[in-house]
Amino acid sequence: MFCLIVSDWGYRHQQCIILFFTLTIAYSMRSCMGVSLVAMTVHDYQAKENTTLNSTAGETGEEFKLEGILNILMLSPPYPKFKWSKKIQDTVIASFLWGYMIIQVPAGQMAHRFGTRYLLFGAMMINCVASILFPIVAYYGGWICTVIVRIIQGLSQACIIPGMHTFFGRWAPLNERGRLTALTYGGQALGTVLGLPMTGFIAASPLGWPGLFRFYGILSGIIGGILWWLIADTPGKHSKISAAERKYIEDGLGRKEGYENKRMAVPWSKILRCRGVYAIIVAHVGHTWGQLILYSEVPAFMDKVMGVNIKANGLLTALPFMVMWFTNFFFSWMTDMLIVKKILSVTNTRKLANTIGSVPVGIGLIILAYVPKNIYVVETLLVLICGVKIAGHMGFQVNHIDISPNFAGTLMSLSNFIANMISSIAPIIAGFILTDVTSEYLWRQVFFLAAGLYFATAIFYLVFGTAERAEWNNPEDEKRDSEEVLPMMKENENK
Repeated sequence: MFCLIVSDWGYRHQQCIILFFTLTIAYSMRSCMGVSLVAMTVHDYQAKENTTLNSTAGETGEEFKLEGILNILMLSPPYPKFKWSKKIQDTVIASFLWGYMIIQVPAGQMAHRFGTRYLLFGAMMINCVASILFPIVAYYGGWICTVIVRIIQGLSQACIIPGMHTFFGRWAPLNERGRLTALTYGGQALGTVLGLPMTGFIAASPLGWPGLFRFYGILSGIIGGILWWLIADTPGKHSKISAAERKYIEDGLGRKEGYENKRMAVPWSKILRCRGVYAIIVAHVGHTWGQLILYSEVPAFMDKVMGVNIKANGLLTALPFMVMWFTNFFFSWMTDMLIVKKILSVTNTRKLANTIGSVPVGIGLIILAYVPKNIYVVETLLVLICGVKIAGHMGFQVNHIDISPNFAGTLMSLSNFIANMISSIAPIIAGFILTDVTSEYLWRQVFFLAAGLYFATAIFYLVFGTAERAEWNNPEDEKRDSEEVLPMMKENENK
């Protein structure tokens, strides 16, 4: 009865759409820095590494001082440009990831303790303030203060994914888990698609590069206010949700009445002994490594070997992400239907999705190593690779919620931290291999390594992955059961 009543649109969908816009804005902010630096720096100035921190230059390269209140606040042109070396620019870009990685595991703990609403509101408001102040900090504080602001943004955005996984552990019933998570996490692909052209457009407008950061700051503040106003940590805390929809969600999660008021200690020792958790971590490493190669190294391969600068063509850059966003919905629907119609078990559905998101991608990377020097062939291959890669999100990435809805955010923070930490050496290893960036033979080694990791991690997940609910998901029930069993055991021993 309840399934019929709530099968269509409900407040769970409204919540996911708000989180979708949150993630879209966050990923747009993440992807904007590389393009922003083009507008912020003097391109024809060969800056030395010991350039003065506050060194700025106008369009002609002449140093100048900002005058007038609007000019001092960088609310009107001309806008300063910085004499930052390539090394400094790379440091500014990388600094976001430093903050992002450091706080991953603590972010999972905060999500578990304080809930999604407080955590995401705080993250977006910190980003709001940091982005609005960014132009002034960059001009008056130099590149070191710029790096500090980017680290702060990384620290705050590290809370977003664990917070969302904590949300899904309390809002996403099994029958809709793939579609609801896809609806939200589609913001990762769309945010990148929208962020790149939007950054260039605003930076080239009269608002200039300072207006770009203020634009994202205002968007972050707006979505932060919406999060505070409309997001609820659990269905039971939502003021307008119907009794039917709440029961449908709680039954789909196997929840018991009053669970939202419990604060359970994280059973770390049992989590670290769980086979399924290690399967997720290994799969996460393979996907993240491959993603870094695809997004960071393939453009260089196309430039140096194929003779095509893919970054110079907005359509070529955005098309794979756009296709990924659309196929995201197909794979989410497919996996949910396999579960709902009982064609496959939940465990086998997750394994199938992860295999689709790994093995074809690995094969695609091997083909890329031998592909003819034709931009249309290469771009088609990249679109196909990105189109199937997203299927992995319906495998390992949703699997945290299957194993433990109560600690989904904690599990995500753990796997995300380890995956990013290990995969961060991917560009370094690629640099050691590529002693000659024009050598097709050396590039094949880079692609073979990434493909091998895709294959190996997919096999590991096939063997050890599981979607069975962990016994430690509800420590209170486990403790109560043991308290009830112990007296019975003692009583039997006395007989």
